[in-house]
Parts: sequence; C-alpha cells; structure tokens
Amino acid sequence: MKNYIPILKRTQLFAGVSEDEIALMLSCLDARMHTYKKGEYVFHQGEHLHHITVLVEGELHIQRDDYWGNRAIVNRIAVGEMFGEAYIAPQSGALLNDVVAIEDSTVIFFDVKRIITVCSSACRFHSMVVQNLFFAISEKNKKLLQKLGHISKRTTREKLISYLSEEAKRNNSASFVIPFNRQQLADFLSVDRSAMSNELCKMRDEGLLEFEKNAFKLM
Repeated sequence: MKNYIPILKRTQLFAGVSEDEIALMLSCLDARMHTYKKGEYVFHQGEHLHHITVLVEGELHIQRDDYWGNRAIVNRIAVGEMFGEAYIAPQSGALLNDVVAIEDSTVIFFDVKRIITVCSSACRFHSMVVQNLFFAISEKNKKLLQKLGHISKRTTREKLISYLSEEAKRNNSASFVIPFNRQQLADFLSVDRSAMSNELCKMRDEGLLEFEKNAFKLM
C-alpha cells in the first residue's frame, strides 16, 4: 500500500498532507487495499457504505441498469478520485448505483468513522483531511450539476454540444480526448448510441467538429 502514497498525496482528500503524514494515517484510518478484475463490482446497488474509497490504479464507472438492462453511466472515477463521500451521513441510506471496474483496478478503503472523528491527539493533518473531505463533497456536487445540465437538454445534438463544449473548456483547447467510448458516451448522456453516432456524423458533415474514436476537435 505504501507504494501508492505518492498517488494519495495528489488526491483532493489528502491535499496539503505530506507523504510521511499520510503513511502515519494509514493505520489511523484503518486503510485497506483491494484489487478488482475488469468487469468486477466494487459495490452493488443497495449496499450500505461504511468506507470512503480512493482509486489508485485503473478506472471505475458508477452506473445503473434498469429492469430491461438499459445502462446509464452516472459518473466515471479516475485514478486519484474518491467515491462514497455522499454516503457518510448516518441516514444517507443504501447505495443507489453499482460501481464497476472498467479495467483491472486497485482501490484503497478508509473507515469513514475514523476520518470524521478526529483522533485524541487532534493531529493537524487529520483535521486537514476532514476539511478536504468537505471541499471534495462540494466539488462532486458541482460535477453532478454539470452532468445534469448536459442530460437536461432536449435533443441528442444539444446534449452533445453541451458535453463537448464543457470538455473543451476543461481542457482549455478545441482539441481533446474524452474518457468514454461511443457506448459509454451514449450511456453517460442517456441517449441511443445509433442516434448519437448519426448526429455526430451530421455535425462533422456540417463542419462543426472533427473526431477520430474518442478524440475530438471543435471547429
């Protein structure tokens, strides 16, 4: 687990905490590491969470399948990002979605009670982690609002324009690579894949954009 301390240091949860301090906190926070093969479930819908997780290797998707097998991707978790902070309240209820490994992944679990309960020594870095957790929840809510803005558009084209425009702003460039393949992008925007692919081709023919697989350039 100590091999992943440099990654933990770059996470929002441990912002401002040194690698030596993180090493000391691993035991304090009852940190545990688990690995998952591609396609394995980290969490299932309906589970009750007692840990905050940080992805240190691989990629995870937060997703939900309806009764007929239609999939919606709620969010993507990249290396250095965490999950579970939305469920730290005692009455937060069961998990609303599945969390699945999109590739072979390694996750570190932290006991949520030990995070929000500052130890008796009241160490500076533990207090900082609690503060960082608050900021992380705020940032996650902002991202969910951004996604809501995309999927609330009426047409497939409007959803694509909203999402691709946001990615261009985030990358500060008209050329960028998105983290989804075609099916995943369709699931993320809650649209039909074929209809979305047809719309992308129309937008390309109209000179609005160029694309090659998941690389895009807005014109």
